[in-house]
Amino acid sequence: MASEVTPNKRSDANDVSRSSRTSAFLRRNALQLGILTVFLLLWLFFIIAAPNTFLAPEIYASFMATVPFFGIVALPLTMVVIAGDIDLSFPSIMAVGTVTFIGVYDATQNVWIAFAACLLAGFLVGLINGLLVVRIGIPSLIATIGTQFFWRGVVLVVREGRSAVLVEPKNSLLGQILVGKLFDYIPMQMVWFVLIAILVWYILNRHRFGAHVYLIGDNEQSARLMGVQVERTRILLFAFVGLAAAFAGIIASLHVVNFFTTLGEGHLLTTLASIFLGGTSVFGGVGTIIGTFIATFIIGSINAGIVAIGLTGFWTQLIYGLIITVSVAMHTLLRKRLG
Repeated sequence: MASEVTPNKRSDANDVSRSSRTSAFLRRNALQLGILTVFLLLWLFFIIAAPNTFLAPEIYASFMATVPFFGIVALPLTMVVIAGDIDLSFPSIMAVGTVTFIGVYDATQNVWIAFAACLLAGFLVGLINGLLVVRIGIPSLIATIGTQFFWRGVVLVVREGRSAVLVEPKNSLLGQILVGKLFDYIPMQMVWFVLIAILVWYILNRHRFGAHVYLIGDNEQSARLMGVQVERTRILLFAFVGLAAAFAGIIASLHVVNFFTTLGEGHLLTTLASIFLGGTSVFGGVGTIIGTFIATFIIGSINAGIVAIGLTGFWTQLIYGLIITVSVAMHTLLRKRLG
């Protein structure tokens, strides 16, 4: 006779299966769940410590308006770090893109052509970074420190230190698409931030290019043996950061209706802190876009939270530095233990 499976045995098997699936889910999404927990606990602390500030809708509109300025760059830069590189030149590329926009707009009086030129300039500058690192072989840290100073110098020389007013571009259709308001509350830069996050997440997790990024960061030699075009992938990653930086630069300038030659200088620490706090390892091979996305709002809220609970803004730099140091130290210890 065929053996019978009792209801109790079937129930036990289902419980084991569910437990196994839950464990697999937790392991697979540990980084995202960890950063989400940090985000919720921090927000709860701020709400309890400063309810008048963090229960008011105005502060959330402010976060949505300002976080995308560095968050948009943090997304593709996460892929660069996963691949084992770093790019510190993006603050200057933000300014280069906007200077290109201003120059082309003054010459053509066409915001669309100027916008296209802005994005192209950012892409090309990023491409140059990639060529310096990959083709010439300069370490990415050194190469992008050098290009950061170089491109900032170009901006200062071209503009002679002068700022620029962007009232007409801001009032154009392009300006409304980039930095207008959706439903009279949600800033359009937040909409773009979400859309770019979805796109970068898809590339990293559902496209062959993203798989190659992880392979390169985990073991470059193995990636070559598997047929991955390592040089082309790394160069494109730098180009994508340049493209995103130019886009972030123009929306930041249009938002305040002014361009300043210091554009981007305040975003270096916040961007890097978001990436490392989000679970991306400085050693490459590990990182998530969801983690970076959530971490940008943690970083973006720190300054407001510090002031709201009664501390001075001087604590902000200390906390940013602490986040970067602790994140890198944690990844170093995990790497040693697992290695």
